[in-house]
Amino acid sequence: MRILLVEDEPDLGAIIERTLLREKYIVDWVMDGATAWECLQQPWTQYTVGVFDWLLPRLSGLELCQKLRATQKTLPVLMLTAKDRIEDRVKGLDAGADDYLVKPFSNAELLARIRALQRRSPHLQPSQLTVGKLTLDYRTFTITIHHPPQAKALTLTTKEFQLLEYFMQHPSQILSRDQIMNQVWAMDATPMSNVVPAQIRLLRRKLLDAGCEGLIETVHGIGYRLNCATDYE
Repeated sequence: MRILLVEDEPDLGAIIERTLLREKYIVDWVMDGATAWECLQQPWTQYTVGVFDWLLPRLSGLELCQKLRATQKTLPVLMLTAKDRIEDRVKGLDAGADDYLVKPFSNAELLARIRALQRRSPHLQPSQLTVGKLTLDYRTFTITIHHPPQAKALTLTTKEFQLLEYFMQHPSQILSRDQIMNQVWAMDATPMSNVVPAQIRLLRRKLLDAGCEGLIETVHGIGYRLNCATDYE
């Protein structure tokens, strides 16, 4: 679950970013609209929700939303602003924003509105994602393996959860290292060059311990894929 946060107030942006990270979102935080537009053009990065401030340098949140809708992109957008007049809210919604949050706001309300918006995202099921015998639950951030004679719950780190989620969103599809890096790590992260294979090794180990051998396979010279045809009973 990846969020594009566009906020030019450093203190507020830092608070929002920490709040989202605690909820296990991957967050790309940028401070102007033009940079945000560049992020939205990246072919390998799929965002779940956009959180745009209205007043931004270079390209306003309103203009960013208009450009986004002009390209027929359906990304749900939450607009943040100090403008609380009815006509301003109408203007923001008419520009293509899906929801509107007036500053100051509570973290609890911000998260509730994001959860409501992500249910509209074409990239997520509302509460669960099931592929083969794996079920990922977004409400509890758990993975359940339906492994006879009984289901098993798998305890994963935040990054392992995000990595397995990405594989489950693209079952049987070969994903390159760069695709995985671009989607599962924030754009300002500076991970080691071997971080993708290292994280996949850790995830495979936990899957193997739970009786799921060969679920994530290496396609040599290309990348990795979730092998849905694997029989791991």
